Amino acid sequence: MPFRIFCLLIVVSIVLFTRCSAQPVTTPRLTQASEPVELTVFAAASLTEAFTELGQQFEAEHSGVTVIFNLGASNQLAQQLGEGAPADVFASANKKQMDVAIESGRIVSGTAQTFVRNRLVVIYPKDNPASLAELKDLAKSGLRLVLAAKEVPVGQYALDFLDKAAADAAFGAAFKDSTLGNVVSYEENVRAVLSKVALGEADAGIVYTSDISGDGADAVGRIDIPDTLNTIATYPIAAVGDSAHLELAQAFVDLVLSAQGQEILARYGFIPVK
Repeated sequence: MPFRIFCLLIVVSIVLFTRCSAQPVTTPRLTQASEPVELTVFAAASLTEAFTELGQQFEAEHSGVTVIFNLGASNQLAQQLGEGAPADVFASANKKQMDVAIESGRIVSGTAQTFVRNRLVVIYPKDNPASLAELKDLAKSGLRLVLAAKEVPVGQYALDFLDKAAADAAFGAAFKDSTLGNVVSYEENVRAVLSKVALGEADAGIVYTSDISGDGADAVGRIDIPDTLNTIATYPIAAVGDSAHLELAQAFVDLVLSAQGQEILARYGFIPVK
């Protein structure tokens, strides 16, 4: 090979190598919205405070994104999804309502993941007007009891507790009927139950332990329900399959399931799954 051609090849190789070396190295980074985006999260009412903080954290990590919450009873949220309401994420207080969303075609089967657990507790106004001291007192004549409607997860869990107690010799078979005879209203979500009891509009109610964490702990008294009679509620979450912002929706789910998300949920009285 002539010496001049050999030199030319060396120069070309050096130029090509320099150009390739100058290319910037890309590193993974958080998903960012190219234009302002509203991410709509349907979540069970019991998640209100915890998800509000998670939403703020998500917005801090994803510029241009605003998280909008639709908070309510899981059955109502599942119904809204089935009717086509725009949404990006669904977090339910039980598997049953997540299954409803799956059957409607809004959630892809197999994508829902359990992200937290919860348990029931009996609450009463701080001044305890009915002088409640134990679970058996729920059957006392004249007690004003409020429960969530049976269509609401916590309402069904409360009925399950009464079934277990009625099968326990320590309570007796009449316990459930006597307790239900004291119900003065069935509320549309767990926060309505908490509000009525805290305001003294009822003598007792059944809510989640997470509902009386933080500020809620100062508003009411509590009687714990032992695990043998309790129901450990399982909360599933999933990105909505037809979300217009599916990547961001999955990123929100990932935050909830992350160590940081689990720590936030634990601070609000939930039982982490990780």
